[in-house]
Amino acid sequence: MKSLFTILLLTAFTGVPQNAEAADAIFSGPQPGEKTTPFKVLEVSGANAGKERDPVTESAGGPTAIVFVHNVERSLLPLLRVVDEYGAGRREALKTEVVFLFGDRVAGEERLKAVAGSLKLQSRVGLSLDGAEGPGNFGLNKECMMTIVVAKDNKVTANFALVQPGIADAPKVIEALAKVSGDTAPPTVEQLSERQTARTGGGGRMEREGMRPERGRGQPVDFTKFDLNTEAGLRDAVRGLMAEVQGLRGELAALRGQRGTPERGPAPPPPGGGDFPGAVPDDAKLNQLLRQFIRPTNDDATVDKLMTEIEAYIKDNAGLTRQAMNGWTRVLHFGDHYGTPYSRKVGQAFLDKLKAAAPPPPK
Repeated sequence: MKSLFTILLLTAFTGVPQNAEAADAIFSGPQPGEKTTPFKVLEVSGANAGKERDPVTESAGGPTAIVFVHNVERSLLPLLRVVDEYGAGRREALKTEVVFLFGDRVAGEERLKAVAGSLKLQSRVGLSLDGAEGPGNFGLNKECMMTIVVAKDNKVTANFALVQPGIADAPKVIEALAKVSGDTAPPTVEQLSERQTARTGGGGRMEREGMRPERGRGQPVDFTKFDLNTEAGLRDAVRGLMAEVQGLRGELAALRGQRGTPERGPAPPPPGGGDFPGAVPDDAKLNQLLRQFIRPTNDDATVDKLMTEIEAYIKDNAGLTRQAMNGWTRVLHFGDHYGTPYSRKVGQAFLDKLKAAAPPPPK
């Protein structure tokens, strides 16, 4: 089992994630322009705990955000709490629903009560009555750990199908929520995180232990839950490993800018104060490529392959080139907090090349 664990862990960092992320598009739930249709949930917190209700009908066509959570994993926590905090601040203009999906209703209800209580969610929290697949009329993709459907007038305005949710997904989600609710000056992700931390004091026991009450802190994935004799079982095991790793990275990334990391010392301050240089790419694919590029487990061949893909993707596109310059400026500012020595060397050469080819700023 130990050797199998090692093989799966190596596979998780070298092959499977890139293959999984290489897909051009992942769909989950109704797409923009499509209708939202009624479905039932069992509310598990608040004054209506224990009652069945229909979030879509209750919204009466008002601005709504429905966050479907397919797996209760650490990696989705940073994004979930930011969306929850934004929804709480806009509760008069936006209805925010968090709907969890479990195969077993009784076990799911008990688990969900503990999770909701520990995370101190302010949104309405419900358990889907349609099992692990969720409401059939929504066509959710179980490969996505989180699916966020934003709607107004019972018509979808934005959809986020997230296989591995992270804090990097938050800006676009908040932008969509602000747009549908008429918020012209939404708070930043950092401001929302600070509000949530101030309100909860940093989270409860289950949050600190990775939202996994059935396992001890820091223990590996329980492989007895997976059929390791099948390809599907192996993929699920790898996905479990990646979720834990991705969650840890997401939480560390959210803290590095202001608090630094104990392993590598404090992050360098912005030049002259203010915001950190550069910016996270807005383009989803470029953002994902950057996140792959800065993995500390990449070997040199993987770095070279990713750089070739990145250069081909942004070629002759001024907007993507500008985003790439901002993205690499940001990650290189943090030095050895991201990537490997080789990836930082390649990344610096890439940034220098883009800057040299960029037109001079207008006088």
